[in-house]
Amino acid sequence: MLERVVTQPDNYAPFLLSQGIKFGNLLFISGQAGAGDDGKIVAGGFRAQGEQAFANLRRALEAGGSSLRDVIKVTIFVTDMSNFEQVVELRRKFFSEPYPADTIAEIKALYDPAALIEIEAIAAVSATQG
Repeated sequence: MLERVVTQPDNYAPFLLSQGIKFGNLLFISGQAGAGDDGKIVAGGFRAQGEQAFANLRRALEAGGSSLRDVIKVTIFVTDMSNFEQVVELRRKFFSEPYPADTIAEIKALYDPAALIEIEAIAAVSATQG
């Protein structure tokens, strides 16, 4: 059975997207960008957006009964691969061994012209968690 994951605020609803979907013991999280609670991209450049994207990812994972330590696979989209070293620093800050499998891709643009990074994830949900 599919179960929708919702966080508050839910900036995804107007776009007919689920923040995440839980299926059995797996959790699939939609792309999390560096947007604040108001839905607007945070100021401060790539690092600030990356920190916010990971905070948003953590919130969505926890809403689905998982956590950053349970992430199996991430896909990180950036609009400029010159930020790769900062992505590695963010991964070091937010993930621990065993590090999740990862794909990083440079893309032309994200949903908002100001967005520089977006992270989607697949995570495990343990039987002892919600």
